[in-house]
Amino acid sequence: MKCLFCEHSETKVVDSRLSSEGSAIRRRRECLQCAKRFTTYEFVEKVPLMVVKKDGRRQPFDRGKILAGIVKACEKRPISVEKMDAVTAEIETVLHKKHDREVDSNEVGEAIMEKLAGLDDVAYVRFASVYRQFRDVNHFMKELQQILEKEKQVHKKKGA
Repeated sequence: MKCLFCEHSETKVVDSRLSSEGSAIRRRRECLQCAKRFTTYEFVEKVPLMVVKKDGRRQPFDRGKILAGIVKACEKRPISVEKMDAVTAEIETVLHKKHDREVDSNEVGEAIMEKLAGLDDVAYVRFASVYRQFRDVNHFMKELQQILEKEKQVHKKKGA
């Protein structure tokens, strides 16, 4: 492993541990020449998952796009970056477990909406309004009514 600072090719591992999600090994390294320390992560290489778009095009699955959509939906909401990253990781894991090579873009969008619905109603509605491309206010209101009905059912169960 080359040193990030002096590019010397010899480093030693000072500490190794599993990342918080358990999907990577975090290693602290020290350069044997300049003695500076840096962190590396070791991941299992996964078979690339392709996303099949509505028009039939295929593109590589991009975790960053999911995270960007979730971040945008959660803007100015009381949701930590760590929680958004964890939700993204959960979605990615589910999709990789369910599909070997290809996943439909609709399934990706629905998985995001499902996670956001359980996380924050406002974030869910924001994402749904873009993802579902509401044609008019009535369509948007219908979605809001469904959310309110679900909340009523949850409150009835808690009160019963």
